[in-house]
Amino acid sequence: MATTDAQPTAQDEGGHDINDITRRLLESSAKLSYDPATEVDWDTPLDKSFHGMSPEWSSLYGTRYWDELTEDQRKELTRQESGSVASTGIWFEVILQQMVLRDIYAKDPGSPEFQWALTEIADECRHSIMFARGVRKLGAPAYKPRRAVMELGRLFKTLAVGEAAYASILVAEEVLDVMQRDWMRDERVVPFVRTINNIHVVEESRHMKFARDETIKRLEKAGWLRRNVQALVIAICAYFVITSMWNRDVYRNAGLNTERALAEAKENQHHKSMIRSSCSGLMDFLASAKLLTRPAAAVYRRANLL
Repeated sequence: MATTDAQPTAQDEGGHDINDITRRLLESSAKLSYDPATEVDWDTPLDKSFHGMSPEWSSLYGTRYWDELTEDQRKELTRQESGSVASTGIWFEVILQQMVLRDIYAKDPGSPEFQWALTEIADECRHSIMFARGVRKLGAPAYKPRRAVMELGRLFKTLAVGEAAYASILVAEEVLDVMQRDWMRDERVVPFVRTINNIHVVEESRHMKFARDETIKRLEKAGWLRRNVQALVIAICAYFVITSMWNRDVYRNAGLNTERALAEAKENQHHKSMIRSSCSGLMDFLASAKLLTRPAAAVYRRANLL
C-alpha cells in the first residue's frame, strides 16, 4: 500500500524513501521525454543502403553463412532481425503494462508511486506504437513468439507478482538497453531506427531504476523458499524472452536457407558472447539480490545469458 505521513516509509536498498525516488522519476520524465510521432522521421522512405541493427548483433555474424552473403543480403537480414527484436519488445511491453496496472490497482492514486506507475505505462504505450511503426517501415512482419510461449506469457502476466514481476521487467529491458545503445550510435544503422533506439534508451533508464528498487523492496521479507521459487520464475521468463527475440522466420523473409541459417546461428559463439555481454550488469544485480540461485543460473546458461 502507498505510505502516508503517519506510516513508516518504504525504502530501497540504499535506505532511500521510495516516494522520494518516484518523485524524482516523475520530475525526470516531465523534463526529458519524447513524442515518437514527431521525433522519428516516419515520412522518408526506407533507405536500403543501411542496416537495421549493428551487423555484429546479427545472429549469423561471424559464421560461414554470413561470409557468403552479399552486402545487400546482410542488410536485409539485419532489418528483419531488428523487426523481430522490436516485435518481441512489443509483446513483453504489453505484458509489463498489465502487471504494473494490476500491482497498483488498490494503491493510493495520490501517491508518487501510483502516478509514476501510470507514467511508465504511458511510456510503454508510446514505445509499443513506436516499435510497431518501426517494424512496418523496416519491411518486416509482426513477428510473434511461438504459440506455446504466447500462452505462457498470458499465464505469467496474470499470476506474476512482486519481485517476479519487476525483476522480469528488468531482465527484458536490460538486454534491450545494451543492444540499443550500440545501434543508436552506429552510423551503419538506418537513421530512424537509431532515433527509436535513442528514445527507448533514455526513457527506459527510468523504468529500470524503478524496477530495481521495486525488486529489492519486495524481497525485504522474502524467506528462503520464496526467494528460490521467484528466482527460478524470473530465470524461466528471461529464457523465453531472450530466445524469442530472433524469430526463425527472419531467415526466410531475408531470402536465406532457413534450416542452414538456424543451424549456424545455433552454434554461433560470437552471438552467444554478445548476448552474455549484454547481461553482465543484470547478472551482477541478480546476484546481489540473491536471485542468482543454482537452478536459476542453469536456466540462464541455457539461454546463453551466463
